Amino acid sequence: MRIDSVNPPIAVFLTDEGDVHAIDDTCTHQDASLAAGWVEDCRVECPLHESTFSLLTGEVDQPPAKRGVRVHEVELEGDDVLVELSDKAPQLPPGVTL
Repeated sequence: MRIDSVNPPIAVFLTDEGDVHAIDDTCTHQDASLAAGWVEDCRVECPLHESTFSLLTGEVDQPPAKRGVRVHEVELEGDDVLVELSDKAPQLPPGVTL
């Protein structure tokens, strides 16, 4: 399965330390792409209202978002990034459905 065919979408991040992480791409506060956010200290900041999410746990630590995002396992195989989707239910923002 290609990552661009997953719903809700997945965002893959490469940190300054060279680590690769995958989380749900949709902010749980409002329908915004976390892939367009700022990454620092293994956290991504939503570009819309500045909530931050851990790339390690998916937990949110800054409002207005109140719920975290799913974290997906990542494996590197040569130049390929393999993502194993979490079996947890996604946390979608109000008004967004699968």
